[in-house]
Amino acid sequence: MPIKTLARRPRRTVLFATSALAALLAVASCSQSDSTESDASSSPSTGPTASAPLPKPFDADPVTVALVRQSGAGDYFEAWGQGAQKQATAANIKLTVTDARNDNAKQASDLQQAIDSKPAAIIVDHGQTDTIAPLVKKAVAAGIPTIVYDVALPADVTGYINTSQSDESLAQAVLDQMVKDIGQNQKVGLVSATGFAPLDRRGAVWKKVIADNKLQQVFFTGKVTESTATDNIPLVDAALKQHPDVKAIFAPYDEITKGVVQAVKQNNLQDKVKVYGIDISNADLEVMTAAGSPWVATAATDPGQIGAAVVRTIALKLAGQFNEPSVQFPGVLITQQVLKEKNITTVGDVVKAEPKLKLDTVSVADWLPNAA
Repeated sequence: MPIKTLARRPRRTVLFATSALAALLAVASCSQSDSTESDASSSPSTGPTASAPLPKPFDADPVTVALVRQSGAGDYFEAWGQGAQKQATAANIKLTVTDARNDNAKQASDLQQAIDSKPAAIIVDHGQTDTIAPLVKKAVAAGIPTIVYDVALPADVTGYINTSQSDESLAQAVLDQMVKDIGQNQKVGLVSATGFAPLDRRGAVWKKVIADNKLQQVFFTGKVTESTATDNIPLVDAALKQHPDVKAIFAPYDEITKGVVQAVKQNNLQDKVKVYGIDISNADLEVMTAAGSPWVATAATDPGQIGAAVVRTIALKLAGQFNEPSVQFPGVLITQQVLKEKNITTVGDVVKAEPKLKLDTVSVADWLPNAA
């Protein structure tokens, strides 16, 4: 999605051109666990294809970086973490990971402990604005380089690196496809949640598309929980029983999308209601390509590639080679039709089909290639 929180001020952004799966993928972004620590090799690693030696501070003992996460259910978060760890190992980073798993109080405690431990840098992956904002301020004030992913912070929080998916372009791509498929002046539904930065940004695009195309939103339901897919099924089931004539549903987070698909099927509406999502995983691709699936399009990035790119960005900052305030990661539109035509069944297949998803030009250096 992935996901978490709202209110983002305009900033100068490094935007690496949004791609679409043009010829190939048609025109057509959340369980409580204890902290874990993953160490890189005791000797510096130059990564898979590095052509230069590691610079300071990566040329000696492993550099400690705290990763403070607020993840949730689904393959997206697992892949994001794996990509981050793989890149950390290649850069001679000891990544110390905590994961609050939808517990805001725990994430606040985790981030405070990270600040107190004085790591070389801190990565914050998702989180609520009110929880994260004062602690990012503290980290910056303590002189700790800090990078956040998909956390929207207010204007008075400065001095950190802001990273995110291009949620607006993801939503626009999939909603353009929806309008192309169903036309204007149709009844549609939204299944999402508020208070989460990616969902709020995607929701803003939804409102504009609704207005521009004279679509009638007949219901808005949904929530993000520890069991998002399962917990949304009864909500969508109730909405569909009241509005069985809806033509399409926008569910802009893949765990929500899977719940919507199940509800549509159990109401035997899969031939009448089209479902549009955001984000992708191997499990999502299986759902999309299943016989009779109503999930006809999604827009996505590769979460493993993003996790790695976030780690590369903070590594470049520590090496004195990155001075931008933000980085935004582009995505692509993926349609069910082309997945089936091209027999695409894994995220790896999608990345092969659209190499720009590898982010090989994002936050890289001769000593720091993409290790994801």
